[in-house]
Amino acid sequence: MSNVTTNEIRHELLHSKLGIAGIGILAILVLISVMAIITIPLDTFKEWNNPSSWLTYPKTSVPAWVNNFQSEKIPEHRILQETASENQIAGDLYVYTEQFKFNYSFDDFPNDFIYEFTADYVGSPLIDIIVVRPDGLSLDLISTSLPNSESSVIHNERIFSTDEAVKKNLLLQSHKFNFESAKLSAEDIVFSNQMNHEILKGDYVFVVKMFSANSESKIQSSSLIIGGKAFGIMGTDELRRDLAIGLLWGTPLALFIGIVVAIGSVIMGLLYGIYAGYKGKFVDESMMRFNDIIYALPALPFLIILAVTISNSIFLMIGFLMIFGWVGVAKVSRSMALQIKTKGYVEAAKMMGQKNSKIILKHILPQLLPYAFASIAISVPAAITTEAGLSFLGLGDPSFPTWGQILHDANTFGAAARGLWWWIMPPGIMIAITGLAFVFIGNALDAIVNPKLKKQ
Repeated sequence: MSNVTTNEIRHELLHSKLGIAGIGILAILVLISVMAIITIPLDTFKEWNNPSSWLTYPKTSVPAWVNNFQSEKIPEHRILQETASENQIAGDLYVYTEQFKFNYSFDDFPNDFIYEFTADYVGSPLIDIIVVRPDGLSLDLISTSLPNSESSVIHNERIFSTDEAVKKNLLLQSHKFNFESAKLSAEDIVFSNQMNHEILKGDYVFVVKMFSANSESKIQSSSLIIGGKAFGIMGTDELRRDLAIGLLWGTPLALFIGIVVAIGSVIMGLLYGIYAGYKGKFVDESMMRFNDIIYALPALPFLIILAVTISNSIFLMIGFLMIFGWVGVAKVSRSMALQIKTKGYVEAAKMMGQKNSKIILKHILPQLLPYAFASIAISVPAAITTEAGLSFLGLGDPSFPTWGQILHDANTFGAAARGLWWWIMPPGIMIAITGLAFVFIGNALDAIVNPKLKKQ
């Protein structure tokens, strides 16, 4: 019986346009989930709500692909790694040199530039930074010594374009420009044409040198950040977080929440309703009255109260959603069990002395599997939207970057009023697409549950 049911389900899905569309969307969502789990480090997921982990990212930047649809190119935020490094000896000094090469082709000045590095040294080495512009002009940005240490030390530091030392050095070189530079920022001077205050496009090279009396001294890791107003595939939020990471991680979380809640609640409701319908009489009456009590409870207010008073853990939320999600399935499965238990094969099984549990699992439950699969498919969107609603109200688990949590943060920082559409639309679209996939699959399976649909 179960083999026939499986074949019917496969047949209906593969011969239904909605079913094929739903399976296709679901396959894409599963692929995205696998990619997120494999490609994004787990530490990034854990650091989602740690502001210090996102300091190198821009604040509320639009997605970089926006530049493809407008004439004036918005400066993109770039985090550059060194393209070349070498060790040299200059007299009694050891010189560690690294370069950062990039092409700047945007129609506005960058917000800033930051050199971030980790150095391993002994003594008090000198850090010297210069920039070679597309026109060949070389500008000295800063020369600064690191804190003295008699023993080997690991030192982390950031050098900002807003540092007074950088601006002072550039003003000392103002004779190289034919315009007033005293009131301009460091990044405006560095990226300006020599003749006027216009963008100088082309290839830039930032050269960093560390002079030390110790051959063991070197820069372990470094990056050059060119601040911009566009970043990544999905932009960033007010807390500088890459929204693409949140959206990607939100996909497996949404599928996990929706599928676990749907399967758990349908199994609970199915077994509860079948047992009540099969036993009948007093057992059926008492079980259905309890079902009515649970059904009459307002689910959302209770979920809010439970989240506030007990915990907003995502796992407890899944449990709460299961508790309130089984009652409707129980009513339908009970009515179907009442019809099936009058069949001849069920009566024959009773006369042969089979246990009630065996009769339920072998003769009644398989008949309800098509309905169970359809119920699971239709229950997934409800679970996902309920979690998103609770998270939007601030009652979700903040340690997980769910789509609802992203929308909650967007609402908190007034993203809609500020026109930050990339913070609002993508998670909303993802919720809608995920729900649509399961609705399509559920509607395709309805042809099995409701035979009248096959004739239409």
